[in-house]
Amino acid sequence: MSLIDSTRVDRLRELARPDRVFDFMAPAQSPVDVRHGPILYLEDVSVSFDGFRAINQLDLTIDDGELRCIIGPNGAGKTTMMDIITGKTRPDHGQVWFGSRHNLLTLDEPQIANLGVGRKFQKPTVFEALDVTENLELAMAGDRRVWKTLLARLDREGQARIDEVLETIGLTAARYRLAGVLSHGQKQWLEIGMLLMQRPRLLLVDEPVAGMTEPEMHRTADLLTRLAGQQSVVVVEHDMGFVRAIARRVTVLHQGSVLAEGTMDEVASDPRVIEVYLGGGDEEAA
Repeated sequence: MSLIDSTRVDRLRELARPDRVFDFMAPAQSPVDVRHGPILYLEDVSVSFDGFRAINQLDLTIDDGELRCIIGPNGAGKTTMMDIITGKTRPDHGQVWFGSRHNLLTLDEPQIANLGVGRKFQKPTVFEALDVTENLELAMAGDRRVWKTLLARLDREGQARIDEVLETIGLTAARYRLAGVLSHGQKQWLEIGMLLMQRPRLLLVDEPVAGMTEPEMHRTADLLTRLAGQQSVVVVEHDMGFVRAIARRVTVLHQGSVLAEGTMDEVASDPRVIEVYLGGGDEEAA
């Protein structure tokens, strides 16, 4: 056998190894660079709709691994802020950076998602005719067109990732249950799990406990606090009891800009916050 033939045989043997994982088939890792600053940085961001300024010179910084709660009255700009971060809305001016390298204002929604920004809307959007595991499989990072041709080793790694996420979201026992028969809280956890399958660096979570029972709220609080550190988590929420349970740092928005920022005790005792939000006749919030 010639040297060339021998080399080809060796390469074929390497490719045929059952534990071989090809780089292009592996789940993508977020390339965000946080060595020199925060994971998310907004500066002087403003946007108007038909003369109404929804975001007004907004400055916001989120550190890598941080859990941040965003609160504020209706119309404060919370949803518009998330729309800007995820590329759904373009501001009139300002800067939005993901790490030190990625200017989010130059990217579209799919590109921003691929960088590692995941967004969970208030209403869960799961595939109700599929079971829990199938929902997670569909959400798995990577090119779905190649899954039928993957080697056994990659299948095992994919299954291990699903098992890991099921354990994280507390749905291991419900893995073969149809998503359509899950409780409201379980659907919320499943959707968070679908985002986790994509290995995000930043999670934007909109009102996660709306409509939940009290036990479900406690489990959601535990889930989000456990996720912080592994990724940055930004939670927009109106339920002040839930915010107090998970908050490490709270940002209060009002009329499209930051009104106050600090611990929950600090913002709850701020006279400006009491006037425009916490004390505005909402006994539950107060």
